[in-house]
Amino acid sequence: MIIDKLYEEVQKKGCVCVGLDTAPEYLPESLIKENGTIGQAIFEFNRRIIDATHDVAGCFKVQIAYYESMGMEGLEAYKKTLAYLREKGGVTIADIKRGDIAKTAEMYAKAHFSGDFEVDMVTLVPYMGMDSFLPYLPYVKNEEKGMFILVRTSNPGSKDFQYIKNTNGITLYDTVGGCVQNLGSDFMGTCGYSSIGAVIGGTSSEEASSIRTSLNQTFFLIPGYGAQGGKASDIALYLKNGNGGVVNSSRGILLAYRKADNEAHFEDAARQEVVRMREEIARECQLLCK
Repeated sequence: MIIDKLYEEVQKKGCVCVGLDTAPEYLPESLIKENGTIGQAIFEFNRRIIDATHDVAGCFKVQIAYYESMGMEGLEAYKKTLAYLREKGGVTIADIKRGDIAKTAEMYAKAHFSGDFEVDMVTLVPYMGMDSFLPYLPYVKNEEKGMFILVRTSNPGSKDFQYIKNTNGITLYDTVGGCVQNLGSDFMGTCGYSSIGAVIGGTSSEEASSIRTSLNQTFFLIPGYGAQGGKASDIALYLKNGNGGVVNSSRGILLAYRKADNEAHFEDAARQEVVRMREEIARECQLLCK
């Protein structure tokens, strides 16, 4: 099960997920000049950050929208980035947020679990119902793949729908979370978590304990740290002894070189930020265990 590999990576390297949401405006000007094209410069930027952080990060997440926005040149950079991550042997998440049914979902699963855009795990949207996940399940069962389903997100608009309560006072996100955990029960790893995980935003600590308790067999992908306002003390509540989830940071890592005024060695600044983030969250997790 891919979840066992991810769990072990977190145990060895920490819970930081490096978000390669790489936009052209994030690149040092010198890198663009050296590489000739934006697409090649983006790949080179990603490659150097991967090399600098793969031994201190639990996994990498690549947001496809940043690459789609640049057309074929961007998708080529996306393809090359994923291929390089596979060479490194870590766990790679494609943040694609697909949410369709039947043959369309089958094609999405094929596109992102095989071929040029192959990854280990993908993010999916549950709005169309549980049958929208069915085409992905054979890959989870037979091909060592996994998925993270959106349950409660970190954006302000999450309250528009996710917090709506039914007649029994149960929120929509709790209902979705329960369905995700039930679906995942057939794909359990030896680590005690399922290869079907949940996206749980880390910007609110109010529901953290109840979510972590109710979804005790579900591994979390946790956005919201840093630029979106999530603090390490909030994030620690969603983990179990520093594991049970990975914490994504994109801009905070990719643009760390600007704070350090270190354009020539941007990858060193990225590494320092990953280590700082990892240690900060680890300290908060240790405090919870006391």
